[in-house]
Amino acid sequence: MKIQQLRYLIAVEQNSLSISLAAEKLFTSQPGVSKQIKQLEEELGVKLFNRNGKQLTHVTPEGRHILVRAKAIMREVENIKGLANEFRNDQTGELKLATTHTQARYILPNVIRQFRERYPQVSLQILQGRPDEIAEMAVSGEVDLAIATESIGDRDDLVTLPGYRWKHCVIVEKSHPLVGQELTSLDQIAEYPIVTYINGFTGRERLDHAFADANLTPNIVLSAVDSDVIKTYVRQDLGVGIIARMTYETESDTDLVALDTHSLFPVNATKIGFRRGKFLRGYIYDFLQTFAPHLSLLAVNNAAYTTVQSEVDEIFKGVELQLY
Repeated sequence: MKIQQLRYLIAVEQNSLSISLAAEKLFTSQPGVSKQIKQLEEELGVKLFNRNGKQLTHVTPEGRHILVRAKAIMREVENIKGLANEFRNDQTGELKLATTHTQARYILPNVIRQFRERYPQVSLQILQGRPDEIAEMAVSGEVDLAIATESIGDRDDLVTLPGYRWKHCVIVEKSHPLVGQELTSLDQIAEYPIVTYINGFTGRERLDHAFADANLTPNIVLSAVDSDVIKTYVRQDLGVGIIARMTYETESDTDLVALDTHSLFPVNATKIGFRRGKFLRGYIYDFLQTFAPHLSLLAVNNAAYTTVQSEVDEIFKGVELQLY
């Protein structure tokens, strides 16, 4: 049995049982992948996939069990590589992040600037996606860290750390009737058309729950992934905008007014996670603490050796998170 065969096996399963797609992702040939899978089945003496001609139709029950072990082996292979790199040179390497537009655009620039000053030889890669995609990228090992408000806290195979808290605010043009009013009721906002985030992004679900709890059905005329688009359409007088408070920029958004929603909407928490059992290079610990000062080496190390998320939550119980 070869590590390469296990890698091919996992790639086929992760690419909808398409050998051609797996070969493309692995930068190898389709016949080569087919040959290695067949040799692995012959050596093990069990079928890993059911077939219809040359087409793989589904993973066999035996194959599912073997895939679980194969993935665990490949995770340890990556951990060994990371450990060797740390021994060889703890100042060089690669850090891959998966996050949403809001984090990449408004929160991470300052964090990355500080990190780069300390680790100029560590290359950084930022991948953007939906929160569920971000979580999956961390679980699969495609990235080292996942940063999002939604989804990543729901995965048992991720160690999810608390990052920071943030609020929503309402944005309007300077001539809007809401300017000068104190927002004390969601009725004041629901009176107007609303432009905000799409479902699954930047606390949208909690906005919906807040309106539902107040027995209100907001007229959401446009929803978008990022705050810049929302601001653009507020400027076009399409409606009242609801965005993350941290995305309102006082220097560049001078034509808009940000109205404090006080306690009308619940406070949100952005989290940062990594695959359970992953070896963390020294510079990853430093990145985590730069991202959120309460994520000390000791606290993160303790969290890394937990088996369930509730143990992680207990470690950080009572920690006061920064509020944006």
